[in-house]
Amino acid sequence: MTRTTAPYGTWRSPIATEDLLKGALGLAFPTLVDGSIYWMEARPAEAGRTVIVRRDRSGVISDCLPPPFSARSRVHEYGGICYAVAGDRLYFVNFSDQRIYAVNYAVNLADNGNPDLTADDVSPDVTPVAVTPADGRRYADLVVDRARNRLIVVAEEDQDGSEPRNFIAAVDLGAEPGQAAAVELAAGHDFFASPRLSPDGRTLVWLSWDHPAMPWDGTTLWRARLDEAGMPVAPEALAGSATESIFQPEFTHDGSLIAISDRSGWWNLERIAPGPRRPLRPHAADFGLPLWQFGMRTFTECHDGRLACTWQAPEGDQLGLLALHSGALEELHLPWTQLSSIVSDDHDLVFIGAGPDRFAELVRFEVDGGRYEIIRRSSELNLTTADIAAPEALHYPSGPDGQGDSAHAYFYQPTHRAFDGPSDERPPLLVMSHGGPTASTAPVLNLKVQFWTSRGFAVLDVNYRGSTGYGRAYRDKLKGAWGIVDVEDCVAGARFLVRRGAVDPERLAIRGSSAGGFTTLAALTFHDLFSAGASLYGIGDLEALAQDTHKFESRYLDSLVGPYPEAMDVYRARSPIHHVDQLACPVIFLQGLEDRIVPPAQAEAMVAALEAKGLPVAYVAFEGEQHGFRQAPNIRRALEAELDFYGRVFGFTPADAIDPVPIRNL
Repeated sequence: MTRTTAPYGTWRSPIATEDLLKGALGLAFPTLVDGSIYWMEARPAEAGRTVIVRRDRSGVISDCLPPPFSARSRVHEYGGICYAVAGDRLYFVNFSDQRIYAVNYAVNLADNGNPDLTADDVSPDVTPVAVTPADGRRYADLVVDRARNRLIVVAEEDQDGSEPRNFIAAVDLGAEPGQAAAVELAAGHDFFASPRLSPDGRTLVWLSWDHPAMPWDGTTLWRARLDEAGMPVAPEALAGSATESIFQPEFTHDGSLIAISDRSGWWNLERIAPGPRRPLRPHAADFGLPLWQFGMRTFTECHDGRLACTWQAPEGDQLGLLALHSGALEELHLPWTQLSSIVSDDHDLVFIGAGPDRFAELVRFEVDGGRYEIIRRSSELNLTTADIAAPEALHYPSGPDGQGDSAHAYFYQPTHRAFDGPSDERPPLLVMSHGGPTASTAPVLNLKVQFWTSRGFAVLDVNYRGSTGYGRAYRDKLKGAWGIVDVEDCVAGARFLVRRGAVDPERLAIRGSSAGGFTTLAALTFHDLFSAGASLYGIGDLEALAQDTHKFESRYLDSLVGPYPEAMDVYRARSPIHHVDQLACPVIFLQGLEDRIVPPAQAEAMVAALEAKGLPVAYVAFEGEQHGFRQAPNIRRALEAELDFYGRVFGFTPADAIDPVPIRNL
């Protein structure tokens, strides 16, 4: 193929914006029940609706929910797994009213005239029936208690004049439709998660934590015996503290209680009970994750009693089989570098995997034979290897003046099968700061990266200090220093690449969403390195965030910045909104108008301040969007607007046909 030389940013990408979301799906939270696989599937093409999908034992895939039902919980705002399967019934939380509904798979089997038919042989009666009343309560993390014909759930309810109340509850499945009120099982703490029943149904465990801790700071693992009425008796704290994070408690088939603890400085697997606590395999790696959503899983029990477990490494996630008694770990070498939501049934594992050349996909993996099957892919877009920018893991010096500390990132060079940049030109750099901020980025095929590299941008995806996957000490470096060390690491990464000669020092941009938007705005305000930026539902005023956000994160800033209002001066000193006089480059803001986590007022205040100062500024707001964009037209418009913005600021014309974004003061 003849290669064409063209300025960076002007390349005609194989990832056209009109095809960007063709067949795009968000895959999450698979489960295995009686040989059938279920999962949650977010569909941008259906206005962000999340459907529960089922593949039966014969391989037939079908939707379990008809429109307009959408399975999504608002507990803790970020939700998570919100469905469970019991026999021939599927139970799920419907987004619009947050009630639990049931879908019945036993579709008059006797009327089909074939006594050999099972629920797997017929289409489900997809007519959801309400289980809980319309009382405003919200639910998540559903667990089936078969012996008592009930669900055990995490519940949340609003209270007049104060923040919502969270508790563990039971929902009676034998109640009249729409009348199954939540019976309280455990309360008295600010947050709850991970209710789990022992195999014999006699013991219940769960996690709790209290303000100002986040679940990755410290949680408590509780255990209680259930009496004849199914009520907890004499709950006892088994593990955890304000400074120890417990993640994913699970019972094995023999009744052992396994969980992940970071008391060693790393999230490692432990046997909690019976007997004294003991690590299963001490390892300088994180086997756990920050509990942003209910139902996050990194290990599962296999048919032979071993644990299939995943852990994070600089080269990407790893999967292994861990023997409970000996601690022997057999590492499996697989093509995926990001693994999540791992579950098991008989001889199979099911998980969501992604790799440097693979979009996220739902995978069934045979433990014994090593064979795997792709059940569902998150994208129908086909890219050749020549069009995919490969990640390079970087570990570079950071800290004040690049001294005394270091940071991690993945670097992607501009990549296209048919285009090269001019020999006398270096590419513009787009630094990405992930959200959370206690999260991480992974070396996987991500259209949010490849969209840019295939058009001629270099991308640096930063795991700044505070990111997960590098141990608790690295995670804790952000405490009291948000807006400082994360910003230093983004700035240091860009300078590292400038010194290497890999990017154009005059065309350095930074972008981020949510917490990453704050890092972006702080970098643009308190440093003069970047010449453009994009904030996606980002934070410009820390003080406003402390006063106006949802319960789950309402005290998060206590550890990241300081207690409010005692540390009011620190909040104002680090908030870009109070230092707009130091900001001297163009910025684009993209914001959902129904965002309760970072309300639109944050973006609007920054836009007004920059406009008053005479700086080029663009503001694109989206009706019907919350914290993150889920609707296909809005996702497409956000990317096109950002590309158009950089083109006009950096002086290149994208090959894409784009409706120009209004830029004030330009």
